[in-house]
Amino acid sequence: MADIANTEFLYELWDANWDDGPFGNWQILQHPITKQTARRIYFTYSTGGHRAGFVDRQKIEADGEIYHGYTLRRLHLQMPEIPTRPKPATLAQLKAEMAEAHPDRGGTEDAFIAARKRYESARAAQSQ
Repeated sequence: MADIANTEFLYELWDANWDDGPFGNWQILQHPITKQTARRIYFTYSTGGHRAGFVDRQKIEADGEIYHGYTLRRLHLQMPEIPTRPKPATLAQLKAEMAEAHPDRGGTEDAFIAARKRYESARAAQSQ
């Protein structure tokens, strides 16, 4: 259970380019907590004209985060980690995956075809 007494903000992981740019330009927004009762935590939005909102205190304390349906935001008690994109697989890794997926090695035909397509598209992209 999170220590709400020392919490001054509710945090939101927000993608600054969610509508038009490359996915993953993450920022952490801090929404100040203005009041706490036994049932609710009241806060003001750091964006959008500083409107007020509230969340269920028991649920956010139990889970550490809550989905605020009115604004379609996921709010956290602790500052969340900024996600990173996984590194693309190398050609050697893709070739090994293709070999493991081969039907002669216990894989399925569909899995092998999918692995081969990934390998061939990565090889074509690298040669350009």
